[in-house]
Amino acid sequence: MDLQLAGKRALVTGSTAGLGEAIARRLSAEGAAVVVHGRDEQRAAKVADAIRGAGGQVDVAIGDLATDAGAVTVAAAAQSGGPIDILVNNVGAYDPIGWAQATPAEWARLYEVNVISGVRMIQHLTPGMRERGWGRVIQIGGGLAAQPTADQPHYTATLAARHNLAVSLARELAGSGVTSNVVAPGAIMVDTVRDLLLRLAPSHGWGDNLDEIERAAAADWVPNDTGRFGRPEEIASAVAYLASPLAGYISGATLRVDGGTIRNVQ
Repeated sequence: MDLQLAGKRALVTGSTAGLGEAIARRLSAEGAAVVVHGRDEQRAAKVADAIRGAGGQVDVAIGDLATDAGAVTVAAAAQSGGPIDILVNNVGAYDPIGWAQATPAEWARLYEVNVISGVRMIQHLTPGMRERGWGRVIQIGGGLAAQPTADQPHYTATLAARHNLAVSLARELAGSGVTSNVVAPGAIMVDTVRDLLLRLAPSHGWGDNLDEIERAAAADWVPNDTGRFGRPEEIASAVAYLASPLAGYISGATLRVDGGTIRNVQ
């Protein structure tokens, strides 16, 4: 399928590793010019070099989106090579602590990183999309936004905020040619998750090799219809579709890519 992304430019925030890197690579493979973003120049350059080596067109924007000044710097760098047509708000932080440890200061810090960072980029980039009559804004959310647990209350609240702001933005952009949607991953086998599973496997009796460990951990932690963890490339494929002209009639929607972990009807 041709996703018709040739000639489009995309900024993927937090794209020096994990989901963000996979998304940037997929959008590039589909023909979009991409802007790799991160706070570490060396890591960003490594991803950019890989994309360039595969024949892609890529720029780099360095800055901390948890600050107003950082967002200004990133927006300017991203647009220096041309207008941004696609914004993927992926940057975020995860803090595995519970109610007793999650102080108000921790709530505020995580909200700044996971929510306000995206708001900053929306406010910088969507006016240009609106003027041109075309654009895509995609939030990377998660199933815990709709089905929170007792753990990580501040983190799950930020996911809910990301989902909520995407729908509000869709209403704001109604009739403009710019859509706003959410891709909500389930448990994804990024490097940090793989390392965690390997570390926890002996104490949980999950097995000796990664395939066994994955199946057992999926059953214990994130029961779903596929019996496994997702892969970054599967999230990237969902983002690429929503970013494309083919998804022009989808706005204010949440696309769950979680193997059926969230078991409710929306």
